[in-house]
Amino acid sequence: MTDKKPTTIQPASSGEATLVRGNIFHRWWVIVRDGFRGMTWGKPLIWLILIKLFIMFAILRAFFFPDFLASKGDTEEEQQDYIVEQFVERSTP
Repeated sequence: MTDKKPTTIQPASSGEATLVRGNIFHRWWVIVRDGFRGMTWGKPLIWLILIKLFIMFAILRAFFFPDFLASKGDTEEEQQDYIVEQFVERSTP
């Protein structure tokens, strides 16, 4: 049985090293958590990015990307037939 070496992480806030044991996900979480604790400008930028993503995917999608297939058929089978027809038309030269 091999003994795994623990990962040593040097946090930015204090001078002593932190010994991290566990699987890769736990070690990753500790690195991310310690990184966020030491941020100054990073926190507002991350919030700005999250708000921007919310606007892009939630609000803009509702206004600029209507349900196109709903206009091509009332039932799911009619919509599927439309998609198959488009694939066949576009695949033939």
